[in-house]
Amino acid sequence: MHAPDTPAPSAAGSLQHARRVERLVTGRATQDGAGVKLTRVLTQDLQHRLDPFLMLDAFGSDEAADYIAGFPDHPHRGFETVTYMIAGRMRHRDSAGHEGLLQNGGVQWMTAGRGLIHSELPEQEEGRMEGFQLWLNLPARDKMVDPAYRDIPAEALPHWQAAGVDVTVIAGQAGQGDTAVAGAVQRPHTEPVYLDVHLSPGAVFEQPLPAGHHAFVYVYRGEVDVGGTPVARQRMAILAQDPGADGVRLQAGGAPARALLVAGRPLREPIAQYGPFVMNSHDQIFQAVEDFRAGRFG
Repeated sequence: MHAPDTPAPSAAGSLQHARRVERLVTGRATQDGAGVKLTRVLTQDLQHRLDPFLMLDAFGSDEAADYIAGFPDHPHRGFETVTYMIAGRMRHRDSAGHEGLLQNGGVQWMTAGRGLIHSELPEQEEGRMEGFQLWLNLPARDKMVDPAYRDIPAEALPHWQAAGVDVTVIAGQAGQGDTAVAGAVQRPHTEPVYLDVHLSPGAVFEQPLPAGHHAFVYVYRGEVDVGGTPVARQRMAILAQDPGADGVRLQAGGAPARALLVAGRPLREPIAQYGPFVMNSHDQIFQAVEDFRAGRFG
């Protein structure tokens, strides 16, 4: 957070040419785990367009029956999962010996690497559970690294603030120059930017982005104007790769709004996916299945 005697940075005016919205996406209602109801926003057909991101699920319900069974033991190999909990309590355990409690405002960043088995189970019997899970691909050379896990509570996540704007900086950085705030996580190859942007009515936030990064905005409260295009709640705006565009401009309407801004450097490598395994070739997928069945995960 900024020190009380430090002037708040300006949230607007730094971009020369904001990215426009290429297309709007409506998520697909589905179920996963042991019947958890969710919306799959970034689906498999968008993986190359939004490389290095493989999937985004949004979940949110006040009905315990929609989430109470959770996600019992299941395997992963070849990528990272980033779970951001807006509300609720979820216990994580994995075969590498990691355990943590994910709760209001916290983040779980897990590198599956060469493979592990984990579970994500609610630690509540009533009330609201809401959040997101993002899958971030690993470069070919890192797909078989040792599994790793990091639990980041809400109070450990940095914030970037300006008049009417509060940004939770999960990965990458928010702002630029002397006012930039580094996020809790950095990744050198995919260079992800993961921001949760809270806007007061009419407030504006501008974020520089590298020209080559693929990027999208997911609005989960209110409505946000993204580069001149109104984006309604529960819609994802894929940002265009126009030459000369240097970032994205978000503005709330007449009500408060919240949106995720996600961007990353594409790997431009082959993607082979079979359920919870994401590798570069079918042979590697076959090996992952064989290793899992032989008990060689974790």
